[in-house]
Amino acid sequence: MSTKNRDIEKIIEGLGSVGRLKILRALASGETPSQTKYGLEKATGLTPVYIRRHLKILVNTGWVKEYNYNPQVYMLCLDDLKTRSLVEFFKKVGCI
Repeated sequence: MSTKNRDIEKIIEGLGSVGRLKILRALASGETPSQTKYGLEKATGLTPVYIRRHLKILVNTGWVKEYNYNPQVYMLCLDDLKTRSLVEFFKKVGCI
């Protein structure tokens, strides 16, 4: 499989669920640039199990960075063009 196809698969995997979109939107909202799992639970209404599951995928696909503080902190990976484009899209459609 080509690198381009793998990149497309990562994009689809990262955005392939309402839960992941809620997490990305919460992190992109700008209110708090970083969040703990508990903060994301409050912001999204998702259960801890779903937060953990979705964060694992978002970190593995490169959409979100995980910082090993106590507790762990999560931020959008704004070094990545795809992530910056997603934030701009959220702004343009009025999601944030």
